[in-house]
Amino acid sequence: MPSLSCKSFAKINLGLLITGKRDDGYHTLETIFAPINWYDVIEFSQSADISMSCSNVTLPVDDNNLCIRAAKSLQQFGGIHKGITMKLHKNVPFGAGLGGGSSDAATVLRVLNNLWQINASSTDLHKLAVKLGADVPYFLEIKGLAYAKGIGDDLHDLGFSLPYYVVTVFPEEHISTVWAYKNFYPQFDRKLPDLKACVSDLCLYWKKEVLPVFENDFESAVFDHFPAVRQVKSVLLDAGSIFASLSGSGSAVFGLFESEAEAQSAMMRLPDNYRKSLTLPGFSMEQ
Repeated sequence: MPSLSCKSFAKINLGLLITGKRDDGYHTLETIFAPINWYDVIEFSQSADISMSCSNVTLPVDDNNLCIRAAKSLQQFGGIHKGITMKLHKNVPFGAGLGGGSSDAATVLRVLNNLWQINASSTDLHKLAVKLGADVPYFLEIKGLAYAKGIGDDLHDLGFSLPYYVVTVFPEEHISTVWAYKNFYPQFDRKLPDLKACVSDLCLYWKKEVLPVFENDFESAVFDHFPAVRQVKSVLLDAGSIFASLSGSGSAVFGLFESEAEAQSAMMRLPDNYRKSLTLPGFSMEQ
């Protein structure tokens, strides 16, 4: 087979509310996932074995990589012995709260399910995705905005997209999800907003007054320990962002803008070594 190249898009979290902790140690949450135009590229080539290489030499390419684990889990599910060689062009920063690794894993499941002619059902693929990571089902199943609860795998496709320009910034800080969950400040006893209703008001009716409900429970702890991340949010707001927030467990920060000129101006105000992405209104992962 000729080599096949596929994009794996990242996401931001519009609001991330940690709602409790289960007996198995996992935290429950509510969040809104939104895709952004920042992506890795994976090249697939025929091979007798499962292997991969990566443009970022600091990342593992063995069973510690989600791409390898996704391929092997699908191989085992299908009861086959086919292989694949994957070349990951890593553009989405890791330790940024953008879900790059989860998106890559979802791409591997989707592509190999077709290439290997396993024809696993969406239900079967969902089960494999959940075992790889809580964010993987989102990238596998939904192209636009989604509401998620539980550990992030209970998904509801909202059927629309953000009507704003999104500037996403990586301030060259890598924050592990494990660190974030150990250090955030719990607020389990509060009354929770209706995120689904609020995001509908924001995106369908342009009600900007709902924006304050989209808090990120990791933000306070991350800002306390990583002042450069806090500064990015300040720059975005000063540049005209109608809302700015940490994404996921960080360290990436995003801002919503009503005009492309303001979005471009904000990007120019940030240090040249910070990696940045601009996503246009209405973006979905089908593009």
